[in-house]
Amino acid sequence: MTCWYLLGYSLSKAMAKTFFHYRVVGAENMIEEGPCIIAANHCSYLDPPLVGVACQRAIHYLARKSLLDIPVLGPILPQLNVIPVDQKNADRSALMGAIRVVRNGGVVLIFPEGSRSPDGKLQPAQPGIGMIVAKTGAPVVPVRVSGSFQAFPRGTAIPRFVPVKVTIGAPVLFEESGTEDRAFYQKASNRIMDAVAAL
Repeated sequence: MTCWYLLGYSLSKAMAKTFFHYRVVGAENMIEEGPCIIAANHCSYLDPPLVGVACQRAIHYLARKSLLDIPVLGPILPQLNVIPVDQKNADRSALMGAIRVVRNGGVVLIFPEGSRSPDGKLQPAQPGIGMIVAKTGAPVVPVRVSGSFQAFPRGTAIPRFVPVKVTIGAPVLFEESGTEDRAFYQKASNRIMDAVAAL
């Protein structure tokens, strides 16, 4: 971990436990060594740090490229392992960055839905995570975040302090890798989203 990552990790964990009664269920399912992909539902800006502190090693995150333009915070984000995503264009470079991280033995957090849910309900999976699976063959750890929508939904400026729980499921394994089959990308993404929904 970089110094900035360690600081952010420590502060996020302390704040989660203090203000959101944060707890993790199924911590034994998290893959702490070797390549892996973490797949979680996405309802709130709180989700990345809440999932991040459920893993004991540094993970990489995909985040909107525009966040790098925020004064003070923007320059720090690369030190927090943020991979910028240009949402206005089909940003294949961000996916390739995630693939490189996994191939090098790291872990990347992906939100299969692509963006925050407007109503707290699970949204259909996008094919991006399926492409990462196809290119790496890495196991996928499904994660369900509960309470983050109630704590900090879209359209609000100040979070509410309500209990938040992160549930980690058994890894999802894929035998097929190296494929360029777009149908496989979506099929894999759907399977992963089903695993998240089952938690």
